[in-house]
Amino acid sequence: MFDGSMAMSFHSLKYPSHMMGNVHKHRILYRTMKNPILAVPPSSTLLQTDESGNLPESKNSSGSDAASTNSDSASLFINQATTVGIIGGVSVDSTLNFLKKLVQWSSKDGGDSLPFVLCSDPVLNKQLLSHERSHFPLLSTKRESSRMDHTPIVGNLQSKRAFLERSGVQCIVMPCHISHSWHDEISRGCSVPFLHMGECVARELKNAKLKPLEAGSPLRIGVLATNATLTAGFYQEKLQREGFEVVLPDKATMEHTVIPAIEALNRKDMEGARNLLRIALQVLLVRAVNTVILASDDMHDLLPRDDPLLKKCVDPMDALARSTIHWAQSVEKGLDC
Repeated sequence: MFDGSMAMSFHSLKYPSHMMGNVHKHRILYRTMKNPILAVPPSSTLLQTDESGNLPESKNSSGSDAASTNSDSASLFINQATTVGIIGGVSVDSTLNFLKKLVQWSSKDGGDSLPFVLCSDPVLNKQLLSHERSHFPLLSTKRESSRMDHTPIVGNLQSKRAFLERSGVQCIVMPCHISHSWHDEISRGCSVPFLHMGECVARELKNAKLKPLEAGSPLRIGVLATNATLTAGFYQEKLQREGFEVVLPDKATMEHTVIPAIEALNRKDMEGARNLLRIALQVLLVRAVNTVILASDDMHDLLPRDDPLLKKCVDPMDALARSTIHWAQSVEKGLDC
């Protein structure tokens, strides 16, 4: 969807074409989709930046033009009280799925959808993918399997955060499980609220007032994810802080169902991956967990929407989208007072 030559992209279903013209006069490149899926407010922006948080230079622009574009880019962004900054993650598709939910859910009552600025960086995508693959020796190269230095990833994410702050956003989110491995480092010193996906889903489960499936037992929440996400431990930490007992796949389940499911997915063996995922979920559910946090977009998308097992799962991306909308509603109420 994004290529190296594109600096800014607008996708619109219902907004006037003159918005495109306004972008063009600032010498920013744009491209429309044949079958757009997002209804984006005129004030919202999708950006592709490099690892330093800068807009890439257009191949057709002179050095002075490119410098002007970078220095003037902040003036193109809106500065509304509910503007959300979004840092894309390991998958562009996953980021856009989150964005689609944010746009649709925030406007479902007939109001305007939330204004946003979205950063997408192919270099960051590759860095995060390499980190995830390094936790699966059978999927990674010898070079990836060696201990990775995460400093470049953290620095890249920090530059995206700083860029969004300069752009005037009032809240930042990262719809990516892997990126939350370093949420504390990335959000440290941030001048605006920086929502944590683990906190969002743990708070929703707490507010749901669940009851233990077994009398006298604690509330148990299962977590099913890739090795990289489970090793980071942030879902476990946030859930335990809310008083839940966390149940993870045991070593045998990881080795014989979860990892083979991901391997099957990479081979495009969708049916094999789907069957293995079902087994992994059933193994967690028989351990008397109330629900399972399915913290993997690839796994979540494997099951059909009407699958009974999927109804026993929670998608952290959904919780993040709802929490972002709740934040915006709180801001709007404060402005009305």
